Amino acid sequence: MEYRQLGTSGLRVPALSFGTGTFGGKGPLFSAWGQSDATEARRLIDLCLEAGVTLFDTADVYSSGASEKILGQAIQGKRDAVLISTKTGLPMGDGPQDWGASRTRLVRAVEESLRRLGTDHIDLLQLHAFDASTPTEEVMGTLATLIAAGKVRYAGVSNYPGWQLMKAQGLADRHGLPRLVAHQVYYSLIGRAYEADLMPLAADQGVGALVWSPLGWGRLTGKVGRNRPAPASSRLHETEQFAPPVETEHLYRVIDALEAIAAETGKTVPQIAINWLLRRPTVSSVIIGARNEEQLRQNLGAVGWTLTLEQVAALDAASDLLPPYPHAPYRQQEGFARLAPALV
Repeated sequence: MEYRQLGTSGLRVPALSFGTGTFGGKGPLFSAWGQSDATEARRLIDLCLEAGVTLFDTADVYSSGASEKILGQAIQGKRDAVLISTKTGLPMGDGPQDWGASRTRLVRAVEESLRRLGTDHIDLLQLHAFDASTPTEEVMGTLATLIAAGKVRYAGVSNYPGWQLMKAQGLADRHGLPRLVAHQVYYSLIGRAYEADLMPLAADQGVGALVWSPLGWGRLTGKVGRNRPAPASSRLHETEQFAPPVETEHLYRVIDALEAIAAETGKTVPQIAINWLLRRPTVSSVIIGARNEEQLRQNLGAVGWTLTLEQVAALDAASDLLPPYPHAPYRQQEGFARLAPALV
């Protein structure tokens, strides 16, 4: 397993990490993702560790805390061998202090996550969403307090607007506070919006990308294709309403390219899609998921080999879309393009 720096921080993370949204399986969304109990979770974690995958990602909102609890049970006796990444900020209840990133909410959320995980520290705490109701000064000050107390080692964000991430970094620099080192983002061959603003920001600010849903919410698993709808067993039937959108013909164009390269290489469609991501600028780790050992072993096969330059170019071309304003002129017009020949 290749290990990479998380942005420009001193934390080294594996190129592949494991997402535990499949642990617990409570509620309409997470039960469709997976329902691994502690026994199955231990087996999946053991397989990950054997392959060098040491970073495990979860969130308090996953199955109402059940994912964190099962992860904590599954790593008993192995805490020193693993890195724990968890997220908070999304609603955990209907009360006024049950959501967001206020000082009260963050301190309580960290204490509750530590209890469920059965540990005394979180290696990486990420704000699951931007809370417009809490001042950035309060958020960054609270994260600094949690880091100083040893309850959190590093802090990051997830699904953040670029201007708010930059604002937080600027405030941290002005006041000598710990900077945000990670941004957990949606990025895939059928979802390249990350590249427009957030990737250049990450490159400039030393923020490492942790990629969620690298297979486009299950659309790039090899089970879906042109004239081949999702099988009855696919979770897409239950969860597609929550998925990042993609235009149908664009999806099929990407899948056609993936299947052609799969025929050339003998690799699977998911392995190729993940391998492509691992070559992208600012990507520190790609979060893979699995409902069973077979899926996990297949996804682990995404490392240890590389696509050719020609294959990468074919995937780039098939997945390329003109970015929205104000980025489009830098692609379309000579004068604009001359000012920014490379954005990352």
